[in-house]
Amino acid sequence: MVSVPPFRRKVADLLQWLGLPGVVLLAALLCDLVIVADASLDGFGPRGVDLLLLPGILSLSACALWGRTQPVVAAWVGAGALVGSTVLIRLTDTLPYTALLPNISFAETVAGLELVFFCVRAAKAGVAFATTSAMVVACLLATAGRDSISSRSELVQALVSGFVLLTATVVVAVQLRKPAAQRVRSELMVLLRRQWPLVGVLAAAVFMDIFISASTGVFALVVLATNAVAVVATVLAIKQPVRSALWLSGVMFMCALGLAASGERIAYESLGGFPLTQVLAGMIVVVFLVRTAAPRPATWSIGLLSLVVACGTVANTIRDQDSLRALFVSALLLLGISVATGLYFRARDSERTQAVETAVNEAQTAERMALARELHDVVAHHVTGIVVQAQAAKLLGEKDPRVVVDALGQIEHAGTEALVAMRRLVRSMRGDAPAGSSEFSEQATTDLGADLRKLVEAGNHGVPTETELDLPADLPQEVARSALRIVQESLTNVGKHAADATLATVAVRAVGEELHVRVSDNGTAGAAVPGGGYGLIGMRERVDLLHGRLSAGPGPDGGWLVEVWLPLDGDETQ
Repeated sequence: MVSVPPFRRKVADLLQWLGLPGVVLLAALLCDLVIVADASLDGFGPRGVDLLLLPGILSLSACALWGRTQPVVAAWVGAGALVGSTVLIRLTDTLPYTALLPNISFAETVAGLELVFFCVRAAKAGVAFATTSAMVVACLLATAGRDSISSRSELVQALVSGFVLLTATVVVAVQLRKPAAQRVRSELMVLLRRQWPLVGVLAAAVFMDIFISASTGVFALVVLATNAVAVVATVLAIKQPVRSALWLSGVMFMCALGLAASGERIAYESLGGFPLTQVLAGMIVVVFLVRTAAPRPATWSIGLLSLVVACGTVANTIRDQDSLRALFVSALLLLGISVATGLYFRARDSERTQAVETAVNEAQTAERMALARELHDVVAHHVTGIVVQAQAAKLLGEKDPRVVVDALGQIEHAGTEALVAMRRLVRSMRGDAPAGSSEFSEQATTDLGADLRKLVEAGNHGVPTETELDLPADLPQEVARSALRIVQESLTNVGKHAADATLATVAVRAVGEELHVRVSDNGTAGAAVPGGGYGLIGMRERVDLLHGRLSAGPGPDGGWLVEVWLPLDGDETQ
C-alpha cells in the first residue's frame, strides 16, 4: 500500500471533518479576508481600519463550527458576537461592505445561516424558533446599525433577500429532521455532499462575482442566477458531462446577452466578458468531458463551449485587435490546461480500473481456493469414514455377513453426503492460504452455533455484538461454513468502516428452505461500506456458488445491513 504523508493525511481529515457546510464557510471566509485586506490598504479612510471587521467575522465563523455539536448555545453566542461586532464598527467608524445582505460580510451571512440550520435540525421546535428569532434580530441590527441604507428600495431588497435565504435554510433543516427513510434524496444533493471540495471552489468564485457585480444594478441578479445554474451544471458534470456542457453553454450565452444589454463591460473585461464562476465552471466541465465522455460528443461539446466564449468575448470587450489577441491566447491556454488535466485523469482512471479488475480477480480466486480447501476437508472426512467402514466390513464380514449390510448402508449414506457437498462447492486448484486468513476461515465448521459464539466473543472487530441463533439440526456443512465466513467478513467490515457504531447484531435462522443470515450495526450508513477492500466481492462469489442471494447496503434504521439467503436443500441444478 502507498503511504500517505502525515501532513496530507491531516489536511484530508480536516476537510472531511468540515464537510460541505464547513467548506462553503471556509470559501466565504477566504473571500472576506481578501476583500478586507485589500480595503485596509486602499486610500479610503485611515490605513488598516478595515481590519476591525475581522473580529466579528472570525468569531461568528468559529460559532458556526461550534454549532455542529452545540447548536443552540453557539447560535446565541453568535448572535451576541454579531451585535458586538456592530457596536465595534459603529464606534470606530469602520466602513462595512455589502455582500449578499447590506453591511454584512459573506462569512457572517454563511455562518449565520449555518447556525440557524444546525439549530432547526437538532433542537426542539420552541427552542429553534426562539434561537432563530435572536439570529434574525441580530442580523437586522447589523444591517441597520453598521451603516445607513441609502434608499427604501435597497431596504426592501435586503428584506426580500434575507427572507429567501432564511426560508430556504429552514426548509432544508426541517427536511433533515425527518428519519432517513422519509428524506427526499436527489442525485444533486448526493453529489453536493460527496463533491464538497469542488463546491467549495465554486462557492468562492460565486462570492467574488457577487462582490464584483454588486455595483452593476440589475445585472448583478443576472450574474447571480446564471452562476447558480452554472454551479449545478458543473456538479452534475461528474455524472452527465455532455448534458452539463449544453446547459453551461446556454447559461453563458444568456449571461453574455445580459451583459451586452446592460452595458456593464468594465468589471469582466479581463475575463472576456464572463463572470469568474462561469470561466472556472467551463474549465471543470471540459476536464470532465475529456475524462469520462466519448471522444465524439466531448469534441462537439467543447467546440460549442468555445464558440459561445468566442461570441461573448467579441460582443462584450473593447473592440481592439491587441486586446482580442491577448484574450484569444489566454482562452487557448486555459483550454489546453483543461484538456491536459482531463487526459491525465482519464489515463489514471484507466490504470485504476485495471488495478481494480486485477484485485477483483484475485479476490475471487482466493475465495475459490478457500472453497477448495473446504471441499478437501469435507470430502476427506467422508472418505475417511467410508474407508474405515469398508475395512471393518472386510475384517468382520466372514464371521457375520450382517455386518457387511450395515456397513454398506453407512458407506452409502457417507458417499451421498460427500456427493451433495461436492456438487454445492466449486472445483478449484488448491493453493496456499490467502493473506489475512484465520482459524475461522481455514477450518470447516462442525458446530455453527458454537463457532459463531466463539467468533463474537473473540471481539476482534471491536464492536459489542448480540447474537440471535435458530439453527436446524441437519444443517449442511457447506452452508454452515459459508454462513460462518459471511458473518466473519461482515463483522470485520463493521470494525474497519463503522467507526461510530456502538452495537452490531448477528441473526442466523432457518426460514423455510433457506438459511437467513443478517448482520447489522447502528453506525453511520455511509461509513460501513467496505471501502478499499474486496470482502464483499468474496462474499458475493461464495453466495453465487451456492445459488443463494446477497443484499448489502444502508439499513432502514441507519447503519449498514448485510443479508444473505442460502438454500438448505442439497439438490442443485447446474
